[in-house]
Amino acid sequence: MPRIEAIAVVDLPAAEAFALSQTYGEIRYRWDPFVREQHLLDGATRAAKGVRTSTMSRHGLSMVSEYLTFRPPTHVGMRMVKGPPFFESFSGGWHFTERDDGTTEAIWRYNFTCRPSFIRPVADPIGKWLLGRDIRRRIEAFRTACSDPSIMAAVRATLAVADGETAPEPTAPAAPTAEA
Repeated sequence: MPRIEAIAVVDLPAAEAFALSQTYGEIRYRWDPFVREQHLLDGATRAAKGVRTSTMSRHGLSMVSEYLTFRPPTHVGMRMVKGPPFFESFSGGWHFTERDDGTTEAIWRYNFTCRPSFIRPVADPIGKWLLGRDIRRRIEAFRTACSDPSIMAAVRATLAVADGETAPEPTAPAAPTAEA
């Protein structure tokens, strides 16, 4: 089973880096070059183990995935429930480790199996190249978003509301970040 990995170190505590990585809607669309549309399914209002999401990529591919683990601020794991016909399986995990200097190392991994099995000798290297390019673009966009004051203000506001605080007055959104 091929595995793809990308690593970034960001100048944020793990809780904030994790929270940014799990945004939905307009915040997510501002930073994630892969996601065109994404939302929680089955009436879920927040991510958690067992919650399913629907994602449409900017490539026009759709996938329904399920959270296998959701452990803020250190780990999230998911698996494909329904997706593009060329994937027999797809899963991913994003790990966040806060370091002694207050920065956080983010390690994102994807695993996949192509189908039908007889095309794997050709499909696996192509899939590794394409998914490798996408995961590197995503983690670089994530790294950039971690230092974007307007994006992080929106993330911090969502964290404050989740902790029971009153949402701050909204500010004008910054221009969307350019795609990688």
